[in-house]
Amino acid sequence: MDETVNPTAKPPAGKIEVNAPGGSHVISRRGAIAAGVASLFSGASTAFAQKARSKAAKPAKGGQAAVEFDGARAYEHLKAICEIGPRPSGSAGMDRQQQVLAEHFSRLKAKVLFQTFDSPHPQTREPVSMNNLIISWRPQAKDRVLLACHYDTRPLPDRDPNPKVARGGVFVGANDGASGVAFFMELGRHMSSFEPRFGVDFVLFDGEELVFHPSDPYFLGAEHFSRAYRDEPPAHRYLYGALLDMIADRQLNILYEVNSLEYARDIVHSIWNKARKLGVKEFIHRRGHEVRDDHLPLNEIAGIPTCDIIDFDYEHWHTAQDVPANCSAASLGKVGKVILGWLQDLPDEPATRVRK
Repeated sequence: MDETVNPTAKPPAGKIEVNAPGGSHVISRRGAIAAGVASLFSGASTAFAQKARSKAAKPAKGGQAAVEFDGARAYEHLKAICEIGPRPSGSAGMDRQQQVLAEHFSRLKAKVLFQTFDSPHPQTREPVSMNNLIISWRPQAKDRVLLACHYDTRPLPDRDPNPKVARGGVFVGANDGASGVAFFMELGRHMSSFEPRFGVDFVLFDGEELVFHPSDPYFLGAEHFSRAYRDEPPAHRYLYGALLDMIADRQLNILYEVNSLEYARDIVHSIWNKARKLGVKEFIHRRGHEVRDDHLPLNEIAGIPTCDIIDFDYEHWHTAQDVPANCSAASLGKVGKVILGWLQDLPDEPATRVRK
């Protein structure tokens, strides 16, 4: 995540989907989903996943889910993703993560596909194959909600106070990368337990920060997705959007993001007001930073009113110390509680104008 650099993107490319029992799998141009992908979650992680399925939330009255987002389970997902190692765009770590996620969401009976595109590597200029991951619930619904995060990690911990580490250290992106992924892995467990009025898409953007120099382009996946939505309009429309970024800080404080107030003020207030009603004090009713993030292409190119839910004051941002030990299950749980409650109470039409 960055707040200073303008994004660029490639022209729209295709989507690849393969039907499979229990849901839809996808393959990228780099190959089919590996049969042994579940090995990442072997041992304790597999036992945890089985326990998670046995504790799935039960529908509340009226078909709505009880708000039981499990922050501890999300945190276990965060740790498992970080065990893969660094996950920059085009890397073996990213490939492995994609395989894990396709398998996970297919088990939850979501429709899963990759939106593929190429972008030049900022150093070598060789093409890098990238994939936005789109996970759809109630895919037949024409009116939809977009929930997004990025799932690539920065190539290096370039803000680390140790210059040697900044130039060549390992960055696993526990908060800046894995927190959004882990959040959606747990949120997906709830999507079949209640019936929102809208379809819901989780969109995980690739190429958010394949960056080695401040002038390198950011937000490649979000720009590609937004241009495709604008230039090749789908049958559906997105009425609401929310981007989740760096939401696992142990000292969580989520303020109004300034660009979000400009583009999606009503969405901001509806989410923060839901947090107040639920007693989640970490959503603070005060202006924070002006952040350049994946929500800008969604608003400016696609015309999808989208707010950024982000704690930008994370002490370990872009350092080698962005590790699971500096993240919090409680923080993930609080954000999950708010978003689940918000999804249940969305009005039929947003007050913010939606580009059609």
